[in-house]
Amino acid sequence: MPDETSARQGEAKPLNGQIDERAARTERHPNPQADAAGTHPSLDPAGAVDPATATTHDGREQSPAADGGATARVPAQTRATERIPAARDAVGTAAGSPLTDRYVLRQRTGSDPSAGAEFWRAEDTVLRRPVAVTLLRRLPADDRSDDPEGSARAGEMIVRALRSGCFEHPGSARLLDVLAPGTHGLPADVLGAAVAEWVPGRSLAETVADGPVRAQRAAKAVETLAASATEAHQQGLVLGCDHPQRIRITPDGRAILAFLLPRPSVSAADDVRGLGGLLYTLLTRRWPLSVADAARAGLVAADRTPTGRLRSPAQLRPGVPLELDTLCMGALGQAGEGGLGRVHTAAAMHRMLADVVAEHADQAFFPPVHDGAPSDPDDVWQDSDRLPDTRNDPQRRRNLRVGLAVLAIGVLIVLGYLGIQVGALFGGSSTPPVVIPPAATAPVQQGQAPAAVAAPVQDVSVQVFDPAGDGDNAATVDRVVDGDPSTTWSTSRYFQQFPALKPGIGIMVSFGSPEPVSRLTIDSASAGTVMEVRTAPTADATLGQTDLVRTMTLEQGETVVPLDAAEPTGHLLLWITGLGPGNQSEIGEISFERAVQ
Repeated sequence: MPDETSARQGEAKPLNGQIDERAARTERHPNPQADAAGTHPSLDPAGAVDPATATTHDGREQSPAADGGATARVPAQTRATERIPAARDAVGTAAGSPLTDRYVLRQRTGSDPSAGAEFWRAEDTVLRRPVAVTLLRRLPADDRSDDPEGSARAGEMIVRALRSGCFEHPGSARLLDVLAPGTHGLPADVLGAAVAEWVPGRSLAETVADGPVRAQRAAKAVETLAASATEAHQQGLVLGCDHPQRIRITPDGRAILAFLLPRPSVSAADDVRGLGGLLYTLLTRRWPLSVADAARAGLVAADRTPTGRLRSPAQLRPGVPLELDTLCMGALGQAGEGGLGRVHTAAAMHRMLADVVAEHADQAFFPPVHDGAPSDPDDVWQDSDRLPDTRNDPQRRRNLRVGLAVLAIGVLIVLGYLGIQVGALFGGSSTPPVVIPPAATAPVQQGQAPAAVAAPVQDVSVQVFDPAGDGDNAATVDRVVDGDPSTTWSTSRYFQQFPALKPGIGIMVSFGSPEPVSRLTIDSASAGTVMEVRTAPTADATLGQTDLVRTMTLEQGETVVPLDAAEPTGHLLLWITGLGPGNQSEIGEISFERAVQ
């Protein structure tokens, strides 16, 4: 294509994809006479050379009628060679570098090595606006390759971009300009570039940095890009949305293809896999396709089973709707036996996502099912709208026990008084017998060993024991011995149950001096937590140096654990091997009693 083939006067217009034969030939040197006169070959709205005003090598205009309607061509052997000044040749592609006379590179946002592409946020110096630039790098020379420097690859990608110039959709950034190989002002290591509108918002990695996106918002975000892929495939085009750094999320929550020029080998099936990968990432914070692409984008690669199969979003995040879980795995090619549930087209995925979004809109008057993600500030239903569940509140249970004990004492007193009156009436004795009501006793927990005399252990200190991590919420572990059950310490919320990520986590308890501990009481709202009680020689002992005393499963509220007080100990390890509901355990208070001789 001749130099300056893109019309960059005022507002850049998208190309309609009509390519004339000379655009595909990628001409590298302009006509010297035309350049000297300050003019260039005329461009039609598609960005192709207008045959009606094509010029010959001597600078004269020639119409199609001059040679029977054929478009005049400049013979290759007569083209003058234009030498770009040495200073321009030295220009690289660092931040602040110019790209032709119109664009200035500002910030590199990513790369796609499989396409030889780099993604930049740049500035249009004519219209004073940000633009998204996809650069095609010249590859290191390789004599063993059919395309040593990637020139043929870049040429094919540029031709594809020209053909897709007329494509416009809200789910894809609008193409503004195409810089073909040899364009005046391109750095020597750049084989071409595509300029598109800048998409405001955040990258995919920034979107999920604080946690997974709510399931319905994830479906709505991917729906926009799925609609764009559907229309592109109907026109015989592909988007190349299978790379995480090509996608940006707008402030209103739409996923948009921000950087163009997909690699030549990308297909419609790759777009479908990319849509599934985007939905998987929004739901789980993990990229399920290329591990290298995930690392470059700042994302975590998806977990797989020993057989190589992806773990579904519902396995990693309880609460993901079944329809989204099935759709995501079907788009990624992880359907069931016989291909049942496989999603083959972007149109099918768009239709199913639209149904999920519409169903959510119909149920807007009802609080959503909790899916593990916090509510957003603009959500109609907030987490605070849900009434707190006080059925298993430890303080409420304690108050109920006290009330029942007082009621029992009152009933016993009344019964005793009635007994005295009945005895005086039928006994015939003037002196009624004295009946002493039995003393009210505290309820005895199941499995509690009777102790003649016991006293609470006072000098107790605690610390988080986490040999495989950095200690979950270590700053708040002192709450378990502060005497206030309403203040709690909790583990982190894990995506998988122990021991998938680590063998466990615990609390190391240290006494001021060795104590004959006879009973342990744990107040917790995390019923089902599996815990081991182990003795330790020192506070910094390893797990292998501890001895198992007892294993128990915590109940809702208080769990009383009888211990053998024969051997005094200075340190006890409460080792959690099974997390509670939601793969997280919470402890309000821990207390110890020692046997008194």
